[in-house]
Amino acid sequence: MTPARGKGAKTKSVCRAHPTFVTPMAAQLVDRLPDGPEWWFELKLDGYRALIVKDGAKVQIRSRNDKDLARMYPSITTQARTVRAEQAVIDGEVIALDENGRPSFQALQHRSSHPKHHVVFFAFDLLHLNGEDLMSKPLFERREPLAQVLEGSGLLLSQELVGSAADVVKSVKALGLEGVVAKRRDSIYIPGERSADWVKLKLELQQEFVIGGYRPAGNSIDALLVGYYEGKSLRFAGKVRAGFVPNTRRQVFEKLQPLKTARCPFPDLPLESSSRWGGGVSAEEMKEMTWTRPDAVAQIRFAEWTGEGRLRLAKFLGLRLDKAARDVRREDP
Repeated sequence: MTPARGKGAKTKSVCRAHPTFVTPMAAQLVDRLPDGPEWWFELKLDGYRALIVKDGAKVQIRSRNDKDLARMYPSITTQARTVRAEQAVIDGEVIALDENGRPSFQALQHRSSHPKHHVVFFAFDLLHLNGEDLMSKPLFERREPLAQVLEGSGLLLSQELVGSAADVVKSVKALGLEGVVAKRRDSIYIPGERSADWVKLKLELQQEFVIGGYRPAGNSIDALLVGYYEGKSLRFAGKVRAGFVPNTRRQVFEKLQPLKTARCPFPDLPLESSSRWGGGVSAEEMKEMTWTRPDAVAQIRFAEWTGEGRLRLAKFLGLRLDKAARDVRREDP
C-alpha cells in the first residue's frame, strides 16, 4: 500500500530522509511483452546494475549486492559529483559501449583488452532527491525530474522506446540487442522485489550461473562447470568451453584458486553420459576436474536448454561482481 502523503508527514520525511543504498527492484522474466498505454518500454542493458548514492560531496556507486564499484569506474564517480542535486539516489546500469555504440558485457569485463570501448552509466530511475524519498511515487513521477538532474553530468538517460510491444521487439531484435524491459507507468519502487509491474523479455538466452569447478589446462582452464540453485541444492547445468581467449582463461584460473576445495558441490554429478560441448560429466571425467566453493558467478550465453536440463552451445561472457551466488536460479518465463 502506498504510504499517506499528508502535509505534516511529507515535511517530517523531508527533514529525516537521507540518501541510502537499497536493494534494487528487479523484473520478472516473460516470454511475451505486455502491451498498452499503461506500459513503459526501455532497452534491457547488458552490464552491471548499480545505484549512484550522492550526499553532498560524498558519492558512492554500489552494485545490486551492495559492493563498492566507485574505484572500478572513477569516471562515473566524477560525473556523479556533478549531477544537479545535493542529494540523490539514481538507479541504473554501468555498461561498456563498443565503437559502434553497442553494449558489450565482455568489454566491460576486460577493459584493458578493449581500450576503444567507453564505459558509461545509463540512469533509468530516481529514488531520492534532495531529502525526499520518491520510491512510493509512481514511475512517471520519479522519471520527470531525472533528465534535469542528469543534465550536463555526462551520465546518460535510458530513453523510452515508443510504439507497440510488437514494434519495439522488432526494432530491438533488428539491432541485435539483448532485450526489452516493460514497466507499468504507475508502478512504485519496491526494493528487492521481483515484481510483475516490471517484466523483461530476453531476445537472446543468457543468464548468470554459479561456478562449481573447472577442468585445468596447466595454469589455465579448459572448461568451466556451472550450475544454478534449486532450493539449497546446486544443480549442474553444463560445461562451458567457448568464449575464452588465452588471457581470460588465465585470469579466471587465478580468480578461482582461492576457492579450490576437495569436494564436488554438484549433488547430481557424476552422470552416466557425457558430452564435450556442455553435457554431463562422467565418473571418469570427475577425476580430471578441480572443484571450487560455489561463490563465483559467471555470465553465460547459450543457444537453448536441452531436454536433460543442460546448456547447449554455452559461451562464457565474463565474471559477475554484482550477483550473489545464492541468488542464482534457472531463469524460465
